[in-house]
Amino acid sequence: VQLQASGGGLVQVGGSLRLSCAASGRGFGGDVWAWYRQAPGKQRELVASITSGGISDIAASVEGRFTISRDNAKNTMYLQMNSLEPEDTGVYSCNIKRHWAPRYNYWGQGTLVTVSS
Repeated sequence: VQLQASGGGLVQVGGSLRLSCAASGRGFGGDVWAWYRQAPGKQRELVASITSGGISDIAASVEGRFTISRDNAKNTMYLQMNSLEPEDTGVYSCNIKRHWAPRYNYWGQGTLVTVSS
């Protein structure tokens, strides 16, 4: 199974980026896809998650600025990030987790987002 995250880069404050996470190697369903980020010197934190049914949850720190979506037919998840702030800088990784049988927990390699002021 592979999770390929892309779309990171350098952007100025107030700018936008769209991250993608494409999964391959097996069928997916009944699971939760999520974006995590890790800023330099900080612990990894959950940014947003979305179930296979489309129920999403957004961290308070990015609510109103970030939107998570998922295309089940393409096995791809997106994170639209608007009004970016320097505090959004970090490595963004995608995760797919299924909590019941058959359980699985997959991670992508991460994509770097740098917001310059």
